[in-house]
Amino acid sequence: MLEIRSLSKSFGGVKATDNVSLDFADGSLTAVIGPNGAGKSTFFNLITGALRPDAGQILLNGVDMAGKTPPEIVRHGIGRAFQVASIFPSLTVEETMLAAVCADQRRAGVMHRRFPLAETRDRAEHAMELLGLANKRNRTAATLSHGDQKLLDIALALVLEPEVLLLDEPTAGMGTEERWRMIDKVRELWEKQKITVVFIEHDMDIVFKIAPKIVVLCYGRILATGTPDAIRSNDAVIEAYLGSEDRAGAVA
Repeated sequence: MLEIRSLSKSFGGVKATDNVSLDFADGSLTAVIGPNGAGKSTFFNLITGALRPDAGQILLNGVDMAGKTPPEIVRHGIGRAFQVASIFPSLTVEETMLAAVCADQRRAGVMHRRFPLAETRDRAEHAMELLGLANKRNRTAATLSHGDQKLLDIALALVLEPEVLLLDEPTAGMGTEERWRMIDKVRELWEKQKITVVFIEHDMDIVFKIAPKIVVLCYGRILATGTPDAIRSNDAVIEAYLGSEDRAGAVA
């Protein structure tokens, strides 16, 4: 279980994360939403070690991640895919996956052998199959569509076998059809892998359709948590973020 306890982070006089406490149960799927500047990305950056918290704990199976380096946090079981895909443009999809596994195994030389270890290939193959990239294994990352580059970024996080996977706006910059294809893959990944998935998303149609639990942040604090129905009818959330159109939809 991932447990956040009294997590706080300030930049000057601005409290980007203000005494946040949350629990993410094993195998759960949770959306984090909120207006621009709500502290969503800061929250992810604190969990993954990109930022050091001013106070609070980030407990994964009882072990505090607060203050650990990003590589240490990855090794403990927290992975992340970014809003802007972080890939190696000159490598093929397969080479990218093999490189990630080899780095994780601390056997960087394995990739350059004629026949990589079976375990290395199996992990890479499994991640490519899950994200629908196996038939594009020989494509260089730079030639992939925007959506497939995002899938490759998720595969890079997944191949490290995390217990918790954080997805930072997985549908950002996509058209309608590509956006739904991406979120279907995320849901399929969650259902098959049984891992804890937490994702930031601005598309409320997506959030309300697939997220059993929603966390709403506003000015660094938790405004509300609950089911889609509870969030959609919450007056404070409507006023701060969803707006009057969603109020009408909620009561219709």
